[in-house]
This record gives sequence, structure tokens and C-alpha cells, in this order.
Amino acid sequence: MTKEDLCAYLQSQPLAVVASINKAGAPQSAVVGIAVSGEMEIIFDTVDSSRKYINLMADPRVALVIGWDHEVSVQLEGTARLLPPDERDPLKEVYYGVFPEGRERAATWKGLVHFVVTPYWARYSDFKNQQDPVQEWNWE
Repeated sequence: MTKEDLCAYLQSQPLAVVASINKAGAPQSAVVGIAVSGEMEIIFDTVDSSRKYINLMADPRVALVIGWDHEVSVQLEGTARLLPPDERDPLKEVYYGVFPEGRERAATWKGLVHFVVTPYWARYSDFKNQQDPVQEWNWE
């Protein structure tokens, strides 16, 4: 599997579990809708009153699990950054391409924000593929 194959797999998945760490060091996770750019940046939205928002603003390190059907998944670690509010951003457009209703949410939901995760490590697992079930990438 190439990096391009990994990106294509991620782009085929609409959901992820996002894990962050609070100020006390305790983990927190949530399922979010995701979109993935051609550069493998993962975009999701949330509200600024959510625990994940508070956690990521204090500590941008994040872990995600993407995909889980048929024993195939990607574990991914990266750094999250908040996209500028009220600006047209190419990454927001990637998100709206997957979730067209996201544009209306952004216009009507109080405190809605978008994060982008830049990965630095990923592990693809396909446990039905007995010859090569796990592959890893490290971009640090």
C-alpha cells in the first residue's frame, strides 16, 4: 500500500473517533464526521463549547481511528489546528464537499469551528489480509 492508497482509503471514510487529552491528563474521545484532503489532512467541525475543542486548544496532539468495517482501520496521530473563522478556506471547501450541510451549520450554529489534523504517524490494519495485515508510516 502506498501513501496515495492510504489517502484514498481515508477519503472513503466519513467518520472517525477523535481522541484528545484534557488538562488533567485524562483521555476524551468522540465520533466526528471527517473529510480528507489530497494532502491527507483530516478536517472536522465541532462547537467551541465541546470538550474536544477545549482539549485541542490546550494541547493540539490528537489521535484518530478511522474505519472499522471488515477488520480494516487506520490509527493516526497528528497535530490539530483551528481553521480561521469566517474565512473561505480550501480545507473547509474539502469538508463541505463531503458534508454539504456543513455550510448551513457553519452559518447557523453558534460557536461552530473547524479543525484540521496534520498526521505524523499512521498504521493501516487489514486483518483479513493475512500476508501483510499491518503497515505503518512515520512523517516526523
